[in-house]
Amino acid sequence: MKEVARLAGVSHQTVSRVLNNENTVRPETRARVEDAIHQLRYRPSSVARALATRKSRTIGLVSTGNPLYGPASTALAFNQAARQDGYQVVTASMSESSRQAILDAIDVLLRQRVEAIVLIASDYASIEAIDGLELDIPLVTADSSGQGGFPSVSIDQYRGASLATSYLADLGHLDIVHLAGPEGSLDARERERAWRDELGRRGLRIRPPVYGDWTADSGRRCGEQLIKLGELSAIFVGNDQMTLGLLHALSDHGLSVPGDVSIVGFDDIPEAAHFAPPLTTVRQDFTELGRRMMGALSSVLDGRVVTHPVKTSPHLIVRESARSVG
Repeated sequence: MKEVARLAGVSHQTVSRVLNNENTVRPETRARVEDAIHQLRYRPSSVARALATRKSRTIGLVSTGNPLYGPASTALAFNQAARQDGYQVVTASMSESSRQAILDAIDVLLRQRVEAIVLIASDYASIEAIDGLELDIPLVTADSSGQGGFPSVSIDQYRGASLATSYLADLGHLDIVHLAGPEGSLDARERERAWRDELGRRGLRIRPPVYGDWTADSGRRCGEQLIKLGELSAIFVGNDQMTLGLLHALSDHGLSVPGDVSIVGFDDIPEAAHFAPPLTTVRQDFTELGRRMMGALSSVLDGRVVTHPVKTSPHLIVRESARSVG
């Protein structure tokens, strides 16, 4: 920093103010400092800055569950939002959601002097694992239940499933079955709850759901089960990957989509527009979710109270996998 100050002809305090993006530096002075930084290829030491300010500008991210589209996209979106706000993110990913595994991950992050922790909770076990947890730093959860006792941010899974179910019902389908995600999943539970509620409001038949595990293979297996039920009219599927397997099963039995069966998925994965037929599905805005997560975390870091769960709204993307009947 002293070399930058010497080359720019300013004090090291002025260099510090430029690095901290303070608006008390005149534009021409800032330009000289930035030019010196470029010439010397100077990069501020995050360790030195943390020692000087007692702030690491680092956030710990704990992600549970398998590397599925939703959690992975959530983690990526949060990383992008955090970097834009000048934070780096240290990630601990784990397939299991036991209390001990999550506490161990949090302990590792605390030893790295993170300023706050974000938990991407994929299932109820993740929320139960942090029940009663007391930390000296803020913790924010990305979970659709909003029941974890910590500030939470999520995409409104209930709203998304209501859009999907309503769309099929408005097309005239009176029997809409549900191929659901795992029963322990927070998102799957919300999607199933909305499907049940929407059918109930309309007085339509509610068949028991068939449960998959988010994978295309499970979608194909569940598709075989649904085909055995007979008289399929419309299916709301808990995610697009299972929809891919379902389409395979329907094709094996000579059933066409949407000619024989209408389908709506959930997630709008990049491949959804290229399914045969192109898939009508619910799109989740993960970029907005990342911004909202960082916004909630910034509020907590600033000492403000976040009392209500923050939810972003998904959107129905209409393509060619569902048709009107009657």
